[in-house]
Amino acid sequence: MVAELVSGALGLALYLNTLGADFCYDDSRAIKTNQDLLPETPWTHIFYNDFWGTLLTHSGSHKSYRPLCTLSFRINHAVGGMDPWGYHLVNVLLHAAVTGLFTNFSRILFGDGYWTLIAGLLFASHPIHTEAVAGIVGRADIGACLFFLLSLMCYVKHCSTRSSSASTWGWILGTGVCAGCSMLWKEQGVTVLAISAVYDIFVFHRLKMHQIIPALYKRKNLSLFFSIGLLTSWGTALLGVRLYWMGNKPPSFSNSDNPAADSDSFLTRTLTFLYLPTKNLWLLLCPDTLSFDWSMDAVPLLKAVSDWRNLHTVAFYAGLLLLAYFSLKGSGNERECNGRSVMNGKQNANGYSCHSEVEYKTLEGKSGFASKEENGIKRHEIQKLQLPSTENIVILSLSLLIVPFVPATNLFFYVGFVIAERVLYVPSMGFCLLVTVGVRALYVKAQKRFLKNLIFCSTAALIVFYGLKTVVRNGDWQNEEMLYRSGIKVNPAKAWGNLGNVLKSQSKISEAESAYRNALYYRSNMADMLYNLGLLLQENSRFSEALHYYKLAIGSRPTLASAYLNTGIILMNQGKTEEARRTFLKCSEISDENLKDPHAHKSSVTSCLYNLGKLFHEQGHYEDALTVYKEAIQKMPRQFAPQSLYNMIGEAYMRMSRLPEAEHWYLESLRSKSDHIPAHLTYGKLLALTGRKSEAEKYFVKAIQLDPTKGNCYMHYGQFLLEESRLIEAAEMAKKAAELDNTEFDVVFNAAHMLRQASLNEEAEKYYEMAAGLRPNELVENVVVQQT
Repeated sequence: MVAELVSGALGLALYLNTLGADFCYDDSRAIKTNQDLLPETPWTHIFYNDFWGTLLTHSGSHKSYRPLCTLSFRINHAVGGMDPWGYHLVNVLLHAAVTGLFTNFSRILFGDGYWTLIAGLLFASHPIHTEAVAGIVGRADIGACLFFLLSLMCYVKHCSTRSSSASTWGWILGTGVCAGCSMLWKEQGVTVLAISAVYDIFVFHRLKMHQIIPALYKRKNLSLFFSIGLLTSWGTALLGVRLYWMGNKPPSFSNSDNPAADSDSFLTRTLTFLYLPTKNLWLLLCPDTLSFDWSMDAVPLLKAVSDWRNLHTVAFYAGLLLLAYFSLKGSGNERECNGRSVMNGKQNANGYSCHSEVEYKTLEGKSGFASKEENGIKRHEIQKLQLPSTENIVILSLSLLIVPFVPATNLFFYVGFVIAERVLYVPSMGFCLLVTVGVRALYVKAQKRFLKNLIFCSTAALIVFYGLKTVVRNGDWQNEEMLYRSGIKVNPAKAWGNLGNVLKSQSKISEAESAYRNALYYRSNMADMLYNLGLLLQENSRFSEALHYYKLAIGSRPTLASAYLNTGIILMNQGKTEEARRTFLKCSEISDENLKDPHAHKSSVTSCLYNLGKLFHEQGHYEDALTVYKEAIQKMPRQFAPQSLYNMIGEAYMRMSRLPEAEHWYLESLRSKSDHIPAHLTYGKLLALTGRKSEAEKYFVKAIQLDPTKGNCYMHYGQFLLEESRLIEAAEMAKKAAELDNTEFDVVFNAAHMLRQASLNEEAEKYYEMAAGLRPNELVENVVVQQT
């Protein structure tokens, strides 16, 4: 247990500096804006929605079904709300647990010596894990790996008790349950069933490739193939249910997510997809350059056979095939056992007897594969004492490296990424085992003590360097600004664009604009960046430029509803009501089919209908406004805040003198948001109109209490007091309103009027002069109207 504790402690210690980190990147959508985490959302929704909160059967769903991970986020939210500390703590503890469990599994392969510890330390310190551990959404990979290992350990127990104990069926049941849980953390977890089969055939039974087919005809191997049949059946059932649950349709992704998948050239797709595993292996070998995102042009497409990177591909697959071939073929007489050279089984290491291939065949002839009387019991006892050969471990390690990675290879279906570092969390176990067994082989081959010490010290240095890199990389995940700056080298378009959002939230407007323009320099057709730049320009009153970028965004992505929404708002404010109306109508007709975030799309469509209703309302077309408002209610998503919409419906009914309906919708607005100031003011006016003066006054006063800095609240209360002939109080409210909103013509002018009504003529004159400075022509018109 010492190796497990040391490795787990290192895994914990290396990630302590992530506990103070913020939510970063994908955490926003999976946690901060995911409605499935909220207590008011039924917890059962988790089992019908994908990882991002979209209905799994929706055409735009990512199809990433990870309910156990989402459930863990919901528990985090229930305990600590939106404090990221608790979320990071769970990730770190899970990583430490996985590290300890992996080290325990390594003990089965390497025995009680220091090779087990080396494997555990390599896994604990590997920098490729930083995205999975430091990024909260990476919990899906860690949780899947935890149950992956539990399932594998259960199957190891099943193998060792298969012919000697009835408890073996409990272990096979545990294998299936944990495999299912692993898949419910993340899809690749189901591949543990294939790894279990590899362990049984090549490690536990030590079969070579040429022995597998003859073994099928031997009745004594029935229990082996029955176990393999159970694994196959359960895996098929899990995949079938998974496919059915997601609507029997694969996900669809944008061109930027996986450019190779969108390429029209078969050659380009083939060369690129063959090269990507090579790039992933390099990240495991030398995790020097890491990035939060590898989409878009982070890995340029391989468009020709002459691309020099194809040499890497050829070398990778050649090396892989050679390694697999020699491992499956088997070796000669000389083997090593836990770091000690063995010839014909004469050496004993750590209490485990080791046997050469020749001696193993002799044992095979004497025990379970040949003895009916012993019914296989003696054979299992012998194998339980033996450590696997180097070839056995290499086969299992290659399987752990390759099989869990297969779903990410685009072999069976296209995936929504080019490279994702967190996807390598499970395959990295195979890599760490390969490195360990390779170092052990070198250590055994070395004849001189100096060379043995050099190999050992080099391995220790590798672990130290990995650990240092992990700690440094964790620093990039402290907040989004640091994370995006670290990714500029790898994916400048995505990094600059996301950095622009961060800088904008920090009110660094010029820097944010520069970041957006840098992003568009690298990739000019990014609809999100064009929209974000337009939004920034709109918020800074550069409306003509904003319209230009909104139109470019719509041209790049015609379904971008938020761009239509803001285009319509600018046009409406510019008095181009017919253009605004057409824009809002076009937006309202856009379907959410195949959209990545249908919730955000529906919110924008609802806002478009709300603004279209306001446009009709301002033109006096109240029936048309009500029709549009009711359509907005029908299309409104769960997360949309409806208080303004309900209040405007009340206003329309108020203008049509349908007071009961108006009162109903004002109250609905207040029920949806009890501190909604406009609803307090409008409902107060209705109460005053219907003679409920004392109630009305309470709502006006409450509005002021909710936000004492809003001049509009004082103005409405002042008008109420004026109608009640409480002139002095009305004048006081008017002055407060004018002081707070001294740049608003209507407020200042009405304040002057109320002061005049209260016979405070000198003060009234002062405010008339202020109004004259704001709109001199309009003041003359208003004064004429007042005089008549």
